[in-house]
Amino acid sequence: MSLKQKIGIVGAGIVGLSHAWSAAKRGHSVTVYERTPKAYGASIRNFGMVWPIGLPHGKLYQIALESRDYWLELQKKAGIWINPCGSMHLAHEDDEWEVLQEFANIAPNLGYNCNLININQTIKKCPSINTTKLKGALWSPTELCLDSPNAISTIPHWLNETYGVNFIFDSLITKIQHPNITDSNGESNSYDQIFICSGHDFQTLYPSVFKSSGVKQCKLQMLKIGSQPNGWSMGPHLAGGLTIRHYKNFQSCKSQSKVKERYAQRSPDFDKFGIHVMASQNQSGDIITGDSHDYDQPNDPFANEEIDNLIIQEIEKMIQLPSKKIKHRWLGLYAKHNDLIQFINNPESGVTIVNSTSGLGMTLSFGLAEAFWRGEVLTKNQPG
Repeated sequence: MSLKQKIGIVGAGIVGLSHAWSAAKRGHSVTVYERTPKAYGASIRNFGMVWPIGLPHGKLYQIALESRDYWLELQKKAGIWINPCGSMHLAHEDDEWEVLQEFANIAPNLGYNCNLININQTIKKCPSINTTKLKGALWSPTELCLDSPNAISTIPHWLNETYGVNFIFDSLITKIQHPNITDSNGESNSYDQIFICSGHDFQTLYPSVFKSSGVKQCKLQMLKIGSQPNGWSMGPHLAGGLTIRHYKNFQSCKSQSKVKERYAQRSPDFDKFGIHVMASQNQSGDIITGDSHDYDQPNDPFANEEIDNLIIQEIEKMIQLPSKKIKHRWLGLYAKHNDLIQFINNPESGVTIVNSTSGLGMTLSFGLAEAFWRGEVLTKNQPG
C-alpha cells in the first residue's frame, strides 16, 4: 500500500489506534469512528500491563518487545503515564519454584531477559510480599504499567495533533459496503481501505463471518482496590502460581504440569472459573487485580461474588496490602480464539477485519499493526 490513501477505521480501542498510527505515519489520511464518546471496551477493562514475559518465545515475543518500544515512544511524545516496573512471578509452593527454576535455565537461549531472585531480593523489590512459604521469584525488567483508560483517551488527541488523524466519536456504524462507511444518521463517507477494529462487535456488521470465524466472546471479572495510604508502592507487577499454570511461555517447562495438576486437585474452583491472579498499580496508587474467564455464558450480566472472594484469597497469599477496600468491580468482554493471536479477514474487497483474539491486546497491538503495514500478516506464533 505505497500510494497515499484514505483509510477508514471502525473502533478507537487499542487495535484501531494501532492501525491508525501505523497508517498515518506512512502518510495516509486516516479517519477513526467510535460508537461511544470514547472507547469503553476491552481496551480500558484490563490490568494496564504490557506483558512480554507471557508470550511464547519466537516471533510474538519479538513483536511484544517492539510494542513495548512504541509505548515508551508514546510516553515521551504524548505524555502518557508509564511505569517501567517490570514483573515478578512469585513461588509459594515447591512445584511453582521448580517451574521458575526450569524456565530461568532455558530463558537465555529463548531470548527472554529474566532471572531468578531469592527471598531477600524479592522482598527488596516489594517489601510487602507475603513471605509465608515464599521460595523466591522470577524477575523480568521488560514489563510496563499503563493506566489504560487514560492512555486510550489520550492517544487520539496525540494522533490528531501529530498526524491529523480525524476521530469521529458517538458515531454508530450500521453498514459497510466498500468504499462507503454509513453511520446511524444515514451519513456515508468513502475510503480506499476500510478496517474493522471493533472487537467482537464486528458480529453486527458481518454476522456470517463472525459465525464461521471461531471467535468467541469471553467475560472477565476484575477488581480495583483503592489507593494505598502514605504513598505505598507495590513496585513490580505481581503474578503467582495461577499465572505460572496459565501463560504459554511456561509451556516450555515440563514441570508446569505439576502446578496445573495441583490446582485441579486441591483448588478446582480456580479452573472452574478460569481464574489466574495478577496485580498492577496505576498512577493513582490503585491496585488492579483479577481475573476470571467465562466462555460459556459471556452475555450473562451478573458478577459472581465467589469469584471476587477467590481472587482476593489469592492476592492475600501473594502480598500484604495496607488497605483492602475495594473501590470498583467490573466485567470485561473481549474476543478470543483458541488458535489465533489475531483474527484477520477480508469480507469484501477493500475491507479488512482485524481482531485481537489473545487477551494481550495492550501487549501486542502496536507491533502487530506495524507488521501488518510492513506486509507481514501474523496470526500465530512463529519461531525465530
